[in-house]
Amino acid sequence: MENQEKYQTEYLEHKKGAPVVMIVSTIILTLGLIALVVLYYNQKNKMVEMEQILTEEKDSLAGELRMMMYGYDTLKTSNDTLNAELLRERTKIQKLLEVNASNAQLIRKYKAEISTMRDIMKSYIVQIDSLNTRNKILVAENKEIKDQMTVVQQTNVELEKTKEELTTKVTIASVIQAKDVVAVALNKKRKETTELRNLDKVRVCFTLRENPIAQAGNKIVYLRVVRPDQLVITPSPDNLFGVGGEQLIYSANRAVDYANADIEMCIFLDNTGDFIAGTYNVELYLDGEKIGSGSFLLKGKN
Repeated sequence: MENQEKYQTEYLEHKKGAPVVMIVSTIILTLGLIALVVLYYNQKNKMVEMEQILTEEKDSLAGELRMMMYGYDTLKTSNDTLNAELLRERTKIQKLLEVNASNAQLIRKYKAEISTMRDIMKSYIVQIDSLNTRNKILVAENKEIKDQMTVVQQTNVELEKTKEELTTKVTIASVIQAKDVVAVALNKKRKETTELRNLDKVRVCFTLRENPIAQAGNKIVYLRVVRPDQLVITPSPDNLFGVGGEQLIYSANRAVDYANADIEMCIFLDNTGDFIAGTYNVELYLDGEKIGSGSFLLKGKN
């Protein structure tokens, strides 16, 4: 009986304590759930914030890559090897832009490659600046050389012109001139006459002038007797000599040994029957140059 009462007493005490335990457990579970919810939202906010930071950093790096690509596009050089290297680096940038970096590890790798590329680009800029500077120096040197060549060419042209002028002067100065040209008609008694009917010969006398720069030696003086109607009197149509690249007919000629001193001489032309009344011009030629002239008159009927 005593044991039964003790059991009932314990049972009643246990029945009174059960709601308290449940209440406490519920409170603990509720608090734990609230803590988990708070932790979840904190972690979620941190992830959103981290994702935003990664996105911003990725966009920033992409923008930097685009600027680097633009920089490579603006680098100009005539060096084929350097151009190939620039194209290779530009291709690397293009591939990086196509990568979708979505985590911190990829972003770090992204940044490391961009840093390396930036250093490489700086080295290319230095090389191209050096090449451009060298090219400017070479262009300046080439211009200076061209200017010098132009001056030399102009000097050569002037020297050639001076040479030609001097050659012309020497050529003119070396011509042996004839002075004191006297042309007369002679009768059969070797007397001077102006009558056509008495004409037997034409005599042309002159002096070859002294010329120290002329070439000495055997020479031939050609005489042309030109009628009033401009026909040249000649005993043979084969009497030809050269003047300025042309063949002229002559009336008579005479050989002479010229020794660079004055020498008097005469040339005679027989009456060929072709003479007419009027004034005749006589022309003397030596070494392809006209050296003197004169005239004489024949009167009477043809």
